[in-house]
Amino acid sequence: MRGSVTGTAVILAAGALVTAAMTTAPASASPPTTTASLAAKAQRPRPVLVDCTWHKNVRPTDFILACGDGNSRLNGLHWSQWGPHGATATGVNMVNDCKPYCAAGHFHSYPVTVRLDDPRPWKKQPQVQHYTLMSLTYTGARPDGFKQVMIYPLWD
Repeated sequence: MRGSVTGTAVILAAGALVTAAMTTAPASASPPTTTASLAAKAQRPRPVLVDCTWHKNVRPTDFILACGDGNSRLNGLHWSQWGPHGATATGVNMVNDCKPYCAAGHFHSYPVTVRLDDPRPWKKQPQVQHYTLMSLTYTGARPDGFKQVMIYPLWD
């Protein structure tokens, strides 16, 4: 009987060692890939558009371009695309002609296509991606002195 108890103990100990070896992963091993982890990697955070008061915006309907005096702004923006590779909208650029001077000037509307590009980490919140370039393409008339395509760096 003593032999069978010893044999059982040896078998149980061997089984425990095999189980431990199979379930213990080295520290350098990566965790198994699951559907949830793949989905998390696929869902990159959407970039934001930072305005001149340091607020994060996603698909804003209005956006001030001339923060100092408000003499140029985008209105009625309709976004057809917003993602990690850029954003596109149509709307109107309202621009003050500043004639004879800005306080006495008049606003004129110019249809535009807006394109946001080059998302990068935002200095204020590095975990947030924000667009760093905006291009306005005037689809009809445009303000005096403006090119058909105007490219603006955005706030960081």
